Amino acid sequence: MNILHISTFITVYISILTFILGSVFGSFINCVAWRISHHEKWWTGRSHCAVCNHPLGILDLIPVFSWICLRGRCRYCGEKISPRYMLTEIFSGGAFLGLLFYYGDLNLMFFRSLGLFVVLLGLSLVDLESYEIPDGFIIFGIVWWLFFQILDAVGKTAKSSGGFRFSAFFNEFLGSSYMNLLAGFTFALALLVLSLIMDRVLKKESLGGGDIKLLFMANLYLGFGSGLFSLILACLIGLLFVAVLKKSKIPFGPSISLATMIGLLAGPYVIRWYLGLFLL
Repeated sequence: MNILHISTFITVYISILTFILGSVFGSFINCVAWRISHHEKWWTGRSHCAVCNHPLGILDLIPVFSWICLRGRCRYCGEKISPRYMLTEIFSGGAFLGLLFYYGDLNLMFFRSLGLFVVLLGLSLVDLESYEIPDGFIIFGIVWWLFFQILDAVGKTAKSSGGFRFSAFFNEFLGSSYMNLLAGFTFALALLVLSLIMDRVLKKESLGGGDIKLLFMANLYLGFGSGLFSLILACLIGLLFVAVLKKSKIPFGPSISLATMIGLLAGPYVIRWYLGLFLL
């Protein structure tokens, strides 16, 4: 049952909670990305001002509202705080809310997509700051995909056979996973070959290794059809960023990440529409 259709009060209540949770995750990922980019340990130590290093209090860490109330300045040294932090928190909250309305329920796909979004947001922020994509984000994204593949296979096995049998589970897991694994390796290998050719032609590095690893991880979630759509879209988004920012070099990770989320949600519909043009 769609939880958003229970009552107006429940819809509003769950929507507010989801946005708040998303903005909190956005604030956390902002902190993690900044620490990784500046070679600090992200899992320990209090949050602090990037300029004066003064530890931040509770009132400084409320997503969105702290930045607005402080008028974009540090409470302790008065230096400006980039609006990127507030915008990321709003964007993250909006993304969580959008995913809730897209799936309409707190099901496995909803939570799987939330985890993927958080990973993509984190690595994009680091890539924008340092032109690097840490392997930790890629590994977490792969483990997250694998975890939900196992959960899905366990559920389908128990439902179809009335209990858990390893052979049935293995067949279910393999049947639902091998095409996505193949898609990940295929797109990553194709992009690796293309980047090596471009490196020789341009006499400089055209694509980082992190982008290739990201493409592999993303296609575990997308598969062949949505993966191809997302790759084309990522290239178009990248070209748009180059034109708007007027830079000869931009990090490609954010383009792949944005295209991945669009492909995950809209890819199947676009593919069906496109194939329908030829099957009519």
